[in-house]
Amino acid sequence: MTRPLPATFHLRAYQPEDLPTVVALFQASVSQLTTEHYDAAQRQAWSPEVADLQAWQTRFASIELLIADDGCAIAGFIGFSLDGHIDLLFTAPGFARQGVASALYAAAEQRLRAAGVRELHTEASLVAQAFFAGQGFSVQQAQTVTRGAVILPRMLMGKILEPR
Repeated sequence: MTRPLPATFHLRAYQPEDLPTVVALFQASVSQLTTEHYDAAQRQAWSPEVADLQAWQTRFASIELLIADDGCAIAGFIGFSLDGHIDLLFTAPGFARQGVASALYAAAEQRLRAAGVRELHTEASLVAQAFFAGQGFSVQQAQTVTRGAVILPRMLMGKILEPR
């Protein structure tokens, strides 16, 4: 069961002007929330200090993005596509463990169900693996991604959406 988003937050669609803030949130999340699972070199390879905003803009154009915000700050975001791929799910460090990721995921799953999607998949970081397991995903395969000379472990996870 997912927790509802705190009353002070709302979900909305990504807007192009959100780009620098969303990328900065991603960078902060990777640098601060992944230290138990990834070392400094891995975090730097995953999220370089200087972001390629053009690459992010291109990536965001190919997926649906939902933003959680409190009217002053973006608390988190999820990116997904209608083929059932959950591509991105990140929470700002100051909003971690407050139900933001759960609410974003629930909204994305609802949208995907409405689109007729029956199977979800994601490449979960070691940090996100437990979260996705809690949402009913199971590990299908251990994977690695190589960025330069750095190897990042992750898990391919999947979930069958049972009819309601």
